[in-house]
Amino acid sequence: MKIDFAHFSAAALSAQTDFEKKVLQFLEDWFSASDTVMVQTSGSTGTPKVFAIEKDRMLQSAQMTCDKLNLKEGDTALLCLPVDYISGKMMVVRAVERKLKLIVMTPSAQPVDQLNNHIDFCAMSPLQVENSLAQLHLIKNLIIGGAAVSESLKNKIKQTLKNTTSQTLIYETYGMSETLSHIALKEIYPNLDGYFKVLNGVQISLDSRNCLEIFAPQLNPNHLTTNDLVEIKNEKEFKFLGRIDNVINSAGLKIYPEQLESLVKKDLSNEVVFFGIVDELLGQKLIMVIEGEENDFARRQLDLIKYPTKNHQPKEILFLSKFPRLPNGKINRRELLNLTEPKS
Repeated sequence: MKIDFAHFSAAALSAQTDFEKKVLQFLEDWFSASDTVMVQTSGSTGTPKVFAIEKDRMLQSAQMTCDKLNLKEGDTALLCLPVDYISGKMMVVRAVERKLKLIVMTPSAQPVDQLNNHIDFCAMSPLQVENSLAQLHLIKNLIIGGAAVSESLKNKIKQTLKNTTSQTLIYETYGMSETLSHIALKEIYPNLDGYFKVLNGVQISLDSRNCLEIFAPQLNPNHLTTNDLVEIKNEKEFKFLGRIDNVINSAGLKIYPEQLESLVKKDLSNEVVFFGIVDELLGQKLIMVIEGEENDFARRQLDLIKYPTKNHQPKEILFLSKFPRLPNGKINRRELLNLTEPKS
């Protein structure tokens, strides 16, 4: 399905798939008399919930992103994210706000394998990007969200595009449902930035725990306090360190698992998660869980990793054939922990 929002007519559209029906249902809700639409959170950082969001605020968010990426009327965008969540809904709203031509593709792990023409804008999860490397040169602006972009994936992107004439710009995003998708972008191609840069109108600060606070009144009237530990460089830039919920305290040392996961994935292509397991001597014992079957190649790759200190080395390494995931593709850390914790 293709929708040209410069000449939009709901009556002229006909859904052929279940996903297209969902998109048309959202558009019906969007153009209804109601001032709000319902949005569901993914549940990756807490219990999933549904809440109403004002359409005006969603339009403000869409305008901020479109302005940042210099999108203009008539440009093409590709929707390949579920419209059950804010990420997919906002792709539709951006197309509405900027009068884009929206290509609707049913979400899958390989969403653009049939893409033959250039498009101006797309949003994907890291897993989708991993499976779409051959088509990246066809995308002018790509934003990646839903999970952190691993060092391994960044390297694959660079190797894939470096010998092409592609003008592709790729960003990692930072945001949540309460901020109506992202409030900050970090360029990862062609330049590799170390800090997220907030969009215009977004203010950031730290709370007493060194967690990020966000004030973006055009998106949410409240000061939002996150559980994300960050380093603030200046009023516009910050570095994500990890979630305070995930911090591991082992022998008095605070360990940020997300940083270790990023370190390991420079040498190992498998998905990796670090946990702290209750231990009488250490308080928490550091373990690493690797997605996939154990093999000699993976073990050799693990031997190459240089940890910051001996205490950052996992005391135990486990292999699991497949990680549990949430509907939006994120790793379900809580379920994974339950699967790997020793049973009493």
